[in-house]
Amino acid sequence: MIHSFVFSEGKLAAQDLDLDALKLVRYDKGLIIWVDLDHPTDEETRQVLGDLFQFHPLAIEDCVAVSSLPKLEDYDDYSFMVMHAVDFNKQDKFTTTELDLFLGKDFLVTYHTEDLRSIRSAMARCSNKQGAQIARGPDRLAHTLLDLMVDNYQPMISELGKELDEIEDLLLGDDQGGLSSKETMQRMLEYRKDLSHLRQIVRPQRETVHRLSRGENKLIRQVMIPYFRDLHDNFNQIEQMSSSYNEQLLVSFDVYINKTANQTNEGIKILTAMTAITLPPVLVGSWYGMNFDNMPELQNPYAYWIAMTVTLGGMVLMWFWLKRRRWF
Repeated sequence: MIHSFVFSEGKLAAQDLDLDALKLVRYDKGLIIWVDLDHPTDEETRQVLGDLFQFHPLAIEDCVAVSSLPKLEDYDDYSFMVMHAVDFNKQDKFTTTELDLFLGKDFLVTYHTEDLRSIRSAMARCSNKQGAQIARGPDRLAHTLLDLMVDNYQPMISELGKELDEIEDLLLGDDQGGLSSKETMQRMLEYRKDLSHLRQIVRPQRETVHRLSRGENKLIRQVMIPYFRDLHDNFNQIEQMSSSYNEQLLVSFDVYINKTANQTNEGIKILTAMTAITLPPVLVGSWYGMNFDNMPELQNPYAYWIAMTVTLGGMVLMWFWLKRRRWF
């Protein structure tokens, strides 16, 4: 599906034009065009990216192909960006959606194969009075899209924080929420995978926005540089929070390992104490269980009571000794 917005002097002049009309306004000076390709067909992709705007074949190839990492490439009269929007929920966990942008002097072309909240929000702004604020230039339109995309990171960061609290409760709780140690470890590893994925896409995007905020790109006006700097700071905050979550998880895991080791040591101490307490009966029983021809003590009428007294006395003494050493 092809969506289009045509702005003239900061005002919305036309919307959702057909391809023939877009070709007419494409080279009309003073007009700013935003074309959004939403779930486009191959034919729509060829008509817009190839025929209408005549982008470089390599840029079109990178746009159509799924890219796992963000990037920024400069061409003669436009720049090509690959960015990633994020979403997070209890069912699907951490997911990303690629957003490709072609930024020119008087146009912005966006391409995505999944529905994006940032695109919907920007379209809603363009259709109302807020459109005059973001239609002053393609760079402002691009900033608006990226800013809305970063805003959508915040709910995901909050959800990751809540899940980290749940995982900490599982790691440090006595019953681990009814989960086995294997299930608890599996959940922790999935969470670490989500954090790693987040940091993997945030860091390159931060660097991409940083390049735009330095004023080196000729398509970014000086008036927009402070806005891209603010966007860069937002990416910095997201990366710092993800790093903080990762360190917090590692600390909780170390505490969990120490807790498990202590519980194991307690079990070993109890088994060792039980073995030590039963040592006197084992010694006495082993001695009297031997088949000697001459065992004078067996002829003593009190031999049975003597053996029982020695056995019980040895057990009591062993119990007091272990108690003194605080094994109980």
